[in-house]
Amino acid sequence: MNLNLKNKTVLITGGSKGIGLSIAESFLAEGASIIITSRDAGNLEKALSHLTSTGFKSEHIKTEALDLSKSSDCNALYKKFPNIDILINNAGAIPGGNIFEIDEEKWRASWELKVFGYINLTRLYLKNMQEKKNGVICNIIGMAGIAPRYEYICGAAANSALIAFTQAIGGASVRSGVRVFGINPSATKSDRMETMLKKTATDKLGDASRWMELTTALPFGRMAEPSEIAHLAVFGCSDLCGYLSGTVINVDGGQNFNPPQK
Repeated sequence: MNLNLKNKTVLITGGSKGIGLSIAESFLAEGASIIITSRDAGNLEKALSHLTSTGFKSEHIKTEALDLSKSSDCNALYKKFPNIDILINNAGAIPGGNIFEIDEEKWRASWELKVFGYINLTRLYLKNMQEKKNGVICNIIGMAGIAPRYEYICGAAANSALIAFTQAIGGASVRSGVRVFGINPSATKSDRMETMLKKTATDKLGDASRWMELTTALPFGRMAEPSEIAHLAVFGCSDLCGYLSGTVINVDGGQNFNPPQK
């Protein structure tokens, strides 16, 4: 199936590992060129090494170490790479914990990256896309936005805001030929998810090493694979999904309608 993504330029924030890196691989496989960002230059070097070692050409890959929780870095990124076809907002690392465990400093810092980072980059790139009357923005958000949990209160509130943001922007952007949609992944295999599950295992089971036990009740007895989210993101950004906008797709194996049995 030809997704018509060859020679497209795709910017992927938080693209050095996890879902972001998998999205980068998937776009490269379709013939696109990518720009990946991360706050950690070392992680970007590892990502570049991984991508080139699997056969992708380095000339199709650009990296940029920036802290997108800062509006100045968002502006710098846009100034350096203003002409992209697709924006994947993915950077964000919101800690788990209830309202007493996440103090104001941690709360604000995590929202600066995931909430305001998404908003700032959308504002910058959407205007340019609207002027060209072409472009796609995909926001990787999270199921906690529609299935909030007290133990992940900061992330649930952030994701809920981004869902509304995506729906509102995507409903209006089509007037200028631009599509904006989102994806809500549930628990997806990553270093960050392992860290969060270890904390939960410590709190509930008294042993961080038992974190895998928390995944067995999930649909199909496992977490989602990053590639499963990536394939959906790439397909959604392709011309084959040309009528998709203002929608946030839940990828949770049906958990929202049939919670895991204890």
